[in-house]
Amino acid sequence: MNGDARKWLKFRIATLLAFFLVLLIALASRAFQLQILSNKELKALAEKQHTQTLLLQPDRGIIFDRNGEKLAATIMVDSVFADPTKIENPAEAAERLAAILQVDRTVIQKKLSGTKNFSWVTRRIAPEQARLVQELRIDGIFLVKEPKRFYPSGELAGHLIGFVGLDATGLEGLELKYDHYLKGPPEKLLWTRDAKGKRLYPRVEIPKAAPRENYNLVLTIDNRIQHLAESHLKSAVKAKGAKGGFAIVMDPRTGEILALANEMGFDPNLFSAVNPATGKNKVITDSFDPGSTFKPFLAAAALEEGVVKETDIFNCEDGHYAIANRVIHEANRKRHGALSFHDILKYSSNIGAVKIGERLGKEKFYQYIRKFGFGEKTGIDLPGEVSGILRPVEKWTRVDAATVAFGQGVSVTAIQLITALSTIANQGVMMKPFVVRGLMDRKGNVVQSYRPTVVRRVISAQTATRMTAILTDVVGAEDGTGKQARIANVAVAGKTGTSQKFDFSRRAYSTERVKTSFMGFFPAENPQIAILVILDEPQRDKWGGVAAAPVFRNIGEQILNRFKTNIRVNFAPDEEKTADDMKLRLISAPAPLANQTALEGDEAAVPDFRGMTIRDALRKAKEKGIEVRVIGSGWATAQQPAAGLPAPENRLCTVTFSMGS
Repeated sequence: MNGDARKWLKFRIATLLAFFLVLLIALASRAFQLQILSNKELKALAEKQHTQTLLLQPDRGIIFDRNGEKLAATIMVDSVFADPTKIENPAEAAERLAAILQVDRTVIQKKLSGTKNFSWVTRRIAPEQARLVQELRIDGIFLVKEPKRFYPSGELAGHLIGFVGLDATGLEGLELKYDHYLKGPPEKLLWTRDAKGKRLYPRVEIPKAAPRENYNLVLTIDNRIQHLAESHLKSAVKAKGAKGGFAIVMDPRTGEILALANEMGFDPNLFSAVNPATGKNKVITDSFDPGSTFKPFLAAAALEEGVVKETDIFNCEDGHYAIANRVIHEANRKRHGALSFHDILKYSSNIGAVKIGERLGKEKFYQYIRKFGFGEKTGIDLPGEVSGILRPVEKWTRVDAATVAFGQGVSVTAIQLITALSTIANQGVMMKPFVVRGLMDRKGNVVQSYRPTVVRRVISAQTATRMTAILTDVVGAEDGTGKQARIANVAVAGKTGTSQKFDFSRRAYSTERVKTSFMGFFPAENPQIAILVILDEPQRDKWGGVAAAPVFRNIGEQILNRFKTNIRVNFAPDEEKTADDMKLRLISAPAPLANQTALEGDEAAVPDFRGMTIRDALRKAKEKGIEVRVIGSGWATAQQPAAGLPAPENRLCTVTFSMGS
């Protein structure tokens, strides 16, 4: 081989080596890119090709009453879905499924005949149906567990609790208001194919980047008192032929709502059948003329301003009082002559109320109407509250000022009425009404506590005491309009009301369509329970003292007789009662009020821990130099020594906590 040939051969070998070297580098680079740089992207692409995902509805927290009874919970039930691409005979499969699921065969067949690889067949079926579907063993038909909202007590507190939609989102009531806290993270339904494309059975997992856990709600509601309120209200609506009604039970010292009832009720388990009008919580969404239940607030304003005394005498004009072009009459065409300020309320005189209003003046009256909370929302933690209707005082005519004095020409809500009455019961201090005591995590730890909130002082404690005495006579006196609200051995303060409904077609107040009401509280000397009862358009007994007052009495009597309360009963001397009978225990642990801590002003006194969380109680104890022995968890319901007593020598106080009361 000559020199040129050898040179050419060396060149070819060098060229081939260079080519293979470049090829090797290229392959190594590609392998590095695939295995290292693009690993995550390619893995994700592969998973996307072989894995499909569907978000399932999230779980929801439990709603408890104040005693730990479940009012709303979540149960896991089976739903049926299909992969239509894997179903060989949709008609046959549909026929077999329809017989089990009680769904039209053609509807199911349409779902099984699609070109997509996912279709819901039906959601949330009974356990027996799920077992039968499983036994069919149809390729392409799957079962998956889904959460379903369940309301163990059916209609009980339905308007208050509300309900959720098919997507597990709150639509009404507390389910809507606290949806953000109740709703948990969604779950993923994943199913994969192997290399041959065969579908594997689906699995459920929670996304790694799930938001914070959902919480349980603990309410101020006592389900036993709620049941009482609903059952007695329903009986009265039926007996009086009424269109509907409301009943509210409230602790006037704290603003806690113990029961909130609407009639007609509904079962949130059957929310799809709920009529929108029936589903409204009319306690907060409907406004109406209050009638004579408005008179105590006028009277309180007049006493507070010093323009009247209880002994002042007013000429009630024998039942006819002309103002401008209007003649004011007494209810039921009664005729009163001279009445004292005290008796104007006892007999519920319209003309007497007008005369008091004239002495007070419309501007001052308007100011107190606003101070008592009318014309604005109470701020209760429920959705849909309205503010009622209160026209500016500048637009009041003399006739307007007269009619508002006896509760006509102003519109209020039921929650405003009970809150305003509770202000009188609570020594003149208005409390914000609320229905949620707090949020708890799944381990039972309190993560958020809602404390009683003072809104403002409306009237002095002295005026409140004087008004309570007058309202006690409305019920206690033999000729008082509220005598049918009496509860044996307990002093009751209250006021009746009958308000005409405005007929918009005739542009006048109706004489046939009325709302009858009674509101009151007890024991009058130490108010702990306030109750409002309203019947809408009763066909029989169209007066508050006859139709609504007995409902108040029935609810109040059963609260005293059936439950453990701290309400002292004043037995007659000849009644034989044991010491235990005289010391009925706690129904509602009153939380300390923000501006009513006079007992704690004494540095040597034990503070009031009731209503506090463990953390709050320990913080308060540290401020006072007291050591706390903790029993239980939740909110403080009892303590030893009692609040206001001198601290013991060892500075030790035992505080009992519970989720109930």
